[in-house]
Amino acid sequence: MSRLSAYLARIAYTAPVRVDRATLFGLHRAHLLAIPYENLDIHLGRPLTLDLDHIFDRLVTRHRGGWCYEMNGLFAWALREIGFDVTLLAGTVGRAAGKAAAVGNHLVLRVALDHGYLVDVGFGNGFIEPLPLMEGSFDQLGYLRFTLRRSGDLWELANDGTGGPGFDFALAPHTLTDFAAQCHALQTEPSSGFVRVAVCHRFSPASIHSLRGAILQTFTASGLTSVTLTSPALYAKTLEDVFDLHLNETDRLWEKVWAAHQAWQSTQTS
Repeated sequence: MSRLSAYLARIAYTAPVRVDRATLFGLHRAHLLAIPYENLDIHLGRPLTLDLDHIFDRLVTRHRGGWCYEMNGLFAWALREIGFDVTLLAGTVGRAAGKAAAVGNHLVLRVALDHGYLVDVGFGNGFIEPLPLMEGSFDQLGYLRFTLRRSGDLWELANDGTGGPGFDFALAPHTLTDFAAQCHALQTEPSSGFVRVAVCHRFSPASIHSLRGAILQTFTASGLTSVTLTSPALYAKTLEDVFDLHLNETDRLWEKVWAAHQAWQSTQTS
């Protein structure tokens, strides 16, 4: 089996692959339904790399998920294998909120077809299908809304549906290795949100499941539900049943997750 065939099998994509809008949208949706966003290896002491062989092994062969550099790095590779015109773009999360954010703390893609499309399978609770690269608001799944605005050389994406963060980006092309410094910093610096909180996100056809530490949230057209996981058994079951993640080190991971949750709780009651 070729690598591309293995990737298509991993995301359960069985339709013909062509360089067209239907394939791009179908692959984007299938990837997000099959492969969860997750940063659990950071909390297990395993470095995440930008090496495509390593990314392919983790996400496809070993049936794991990944964060933006892995998810969009793999997706860009697959699209290029099919023949799509893909450009890697440096995104910045947090600038709109006035935070000291670094350019390239997010990887996003541009695909050129009949016009440009913003493509992103690595934003966790982002959009399930590509967005046309034009100013406007775009609704998905009955409860997601995204707004694209242009400000000079920057495009700004607002996440209006779930209230999650957005990001901005410029159209200058990049290579995957351009993100090496941010990839390292985000998984090693104590102030990084990826270091402080173990996170998983996964789409289902009508919802987004988000696990931040010990708190599981589910977004649907009916609203938001939230539950706190209170035992290692429940945490392991959630990883397996909701996120299709089957880890041998769940107990060790849970110890860190629960300790961080209790520390956070103490700040809410003090």
